[in-house]
Amino acid sequence: MEVVSVDSRQVYRRMDIGTGKPTPEERAAVPHHLLDVVEPDERYDAARFARHAAEAIRGIRARGHLPVLVGGTGLYLRAFLRGLAPVPGRDPAFREALAERARREGPAALHAELAAIDPESATRIHPHDLLRITRALEIHRASGEPPSRLLAWRRAGPGEGALVLGLTVPRLRLYARLEARVEAMLARGLLEEVRALLRAGFSPELPALQGIGYRHMAAVLAGRLPLGEAIRVMKRDTRRYAKRQWAWFAREPGVVWVEIEPDDPEGAVKAVRAQVEAAGIFP
Repeated sequence: MEVVSVDSRQVYRRMDIGTGKPTPEERAAVPHHLLDVVEPDERYDAARFARHAAEAIRGIRARGHLPVLVGGTGLYLRAFLRGLAPVPGRDPAFREALAERARREGPAALHAELAAIDPESATRIHPHDLLRITRALEIHRASGEPPSRLLAWRRAGPGEGALVLGLTVPRLRLYARLEARVEAMLARGLLEEVRALLRAGFSPELPALQGIGYRHMAAVLAGRLPLGEAIRVMKRDTRRYAKRQWAWFAREPGVVWVEIEPDDPEGAVKAVRAQVEAAGIFP
């Protein structure tokens, strides 16, 4: 078995703690792919991921191993399984106009506009995620269609026919574990990781540094938030992100849900193996 990471933040080098990358010991035990692919100021998107994942999987199969895609970036998985929707290209002038509006009125004003034309996209996109709000409005302007309709794309991609397992746990238990995960990241040095990125010259406005944890610690270092408040907001945003992941994958066709106990890894492995064997992947 070899693992292909399906995580839009773990592709970035220098960003280990806040992205929850596998430890060096875990990576030594099982080969991992699509970690540390680009620098934080380089563009990386779903189309590029789909190409890289297909290349990695060809190599894994050539070695006679089983490729296992692991991660929670729904659009990346969708791009690999079914390809990408034929959405319009970028419009630099329109993007600049939206950026100017965001500076004057704040991202929430653009998010409210998106909610009026496409409530589904607005529910999925965080009100402060200016990059994705801009892209959604850009798609709507060019196509006249709600972005969620265009992105509900259905065709065979390189991963067509894959077994898709969604692991889930009772929500209250998950939320407790997410809060503990935030505390563990801070104890491992998340604040110092962000400080090192900023000292290396990476702008806190980069899409890579707008992820959970990074934007919160950057605000602390800039003096905009006290650490205690940043931790509280980081925990809240982590819970909200988990809810959006649930909503996304609930709409995806073919997901087989497996409920596990968070403190019973052996039981989780047994439940997953039963699904894999039922699908005929293992003899």
